[in-house]
Amino acid sequence: MSDRLKWFKSSYSDNEGGACVEVAHDDAVHIRDSKSAASGPELQISPGSWSAFIAAVRPEA
Repeated sequence: MSDRLKWFKSSYSDNEGGACVEVAHDDAVHIRDSKSAASGPELQISPGSWSAFIAAVRPEA
């Protein structure tokens, strides 16, 4: 499934090998660690759960 998704790197990630989170979406939101993207685990959550998470962690929320 991951090979057909368009992944986006977190805007807080840098290009110097730091911790990177990538997100993609279709009918679910997919989250993974970019350092192990090819073989590592992938978390899938509902769009509503993702929106609630973002609202909870955004400073301006």
